[in-house]
Amino acid sequence: MAAYEVQNSYANGHVNGTINSAINANVKHPSVQVSEKLDEIEQIWGRRTKATWFSAFFCFLLVTLCPVFLTIIFATLEHFDGSILGTLTAFREEGSLRFFINYSPRPDFNAAVGYLAWLLFQALLYTFLPGPLSTGQMTPAGNLLKYRTNGLNAWLLTHALFLTLGFSGFLDMAIIANNWQGLVVATYVYGFIISGFSLVKAHLAPSHPKDRKFSGSMIFDFFAGVELNPRFGDLWDFKLFHNGRPGIVAWTLISLSYTASQYQTLGYVTNSLILVDLFHLMYVVDFFINEDWYLRTIDMAHDHFGYMLGFGSVAIVPGLYTIQAQYLARYPVDLSTLHALAVLVIGLGGYAIFRAANHQKDVVRQTNGQCDIWGKKAEVIIAPYKTADGQSHESLLLCSGWWGFSRHANYLGDMMQAFSMGAACGNNHLMPWLYTLFIGAVLANRVRRCEARCSGKYGQNWRKYCDRVQYRILPGVI
Repeated sequence: MAAYEVQNSYANGHVNGTINSAINANVKHPSVQVSEKLDEIEQIWGRRTKATWFSAFFCFLLVTLCPVFLTIIFATLEHFDGSILGTLTAFREEGSLRFFINYSPRPDFNAAVGYLAWLLFQALLYTFLPGPLSTGQMTPAGNLLKYRTNGLNAWLLTHALFLTLGFSGFLDMAIIANNWQGLVVATYVYGFIISGFSLVKAHLAPSHPKDRKFSGSMIFDFFAGVELNPRFGDLWDFKLFHNGRPGIVAWTLISLSYTASQYQTLGYVTNSLILVDLFHLMYVVDFFINEDWYLRTIDMAHDHFGYMLGFGSVAIVPGLYTIQAQYLARYPVDLSTLHALAVLVIGLGGYAIFRAANHQKDVVRQTNGQCDIWGKKAEVIIAPYKTADGQSHESLLLCSGWWGFSRHANYLGDMMQAFSMGAACGNNHLMPWLYTLFIGAVLANRVRRCEARCSGKYGQNWRKYCDRVQYRILPGVI
């Protein structure tokens, strides 16, 4: 995934009024069939309420296969020279049971203690570091929550401490790389613990009971989550902490550690790994600089907290998102100057598109469309809609600038960044490209969800926008 993606609802108005109005309608007018209204609202808010047998089975497969997928990545990098073909050959010849017995990461007590210390350290920083109080989007039940957005301070302090201890000789900066297999196991265990805990908490001690969603399937609820914003107290937000701290802060720290490992082995750092470090740094720092903006993304505003976000944040982010650094530290690649420059241009260009597209949308929202985009007055479609209480509202659908180029231009920028990370590793193996493929799959799913939500909310005006901006991501292609 990209670690964070803005929901593609370009409006100044928000869908939360629809939900809140339906709830209020139920209180004031018992005869109103609120359940039917909420069924309609499901198309534009959050996950489904009721699980089908297929969705529950699919969630079971994902819960089972995610650790298997990460284990195969570990085995390929550690034991099979980064070759997926070599891994598949061993899997076929040895059989699945013997393969996983022989090549799975081994638990390590010291690594487990170190990971626990890492979690506690990040929790302390989240709790006590200064930072602005930011407001998220109103929840379906009408809760407007405050968040302590001190992520940038936590990232800066963590990396300053790591680098200071490393360069002063008190810490081997390759410590993460040298203890990687034990840390991988620790992330698996914690990912399942936090997912199970969240499910139990949702039943026994929910933070906001009316914002829960029960599907009727335990496995679906375990995977997709029940609580939208599980919390301890008023400000300690479970979802923001796990989505944004243990995994995202560690992302660049892991890359640094593997860079130190490569330096200790080769005596220098390859230009390919320098590029990867730059792209990782750029992505993570941008995330924390715009942490307030992240509160209005799909992750925070729509997704409930369960295995998908819990295991994904603490296990998949460090295990998969750092795959290029892991690969290059073990199997160095020296790029030609032309190749390196091309990769740099694609990566920086992708970031520029991603940031510019989201900035244009923010400016239109802040000015109610009274602004210039690319030197011309912003072109918008006024999209009225009604909430469940019959009240009328208006949204603005931006259809100039990057949002006239394609309906999800920010995703184009994101894909360019993901492509540049894979391209920095050369073409010897498919393994370092798995992140690129994963991001492509994630964004394809997000496009589908965003467009279904916008179609449900804006109706014919969304179709009018689609007629005007015909391509989802790249004109002439898709």
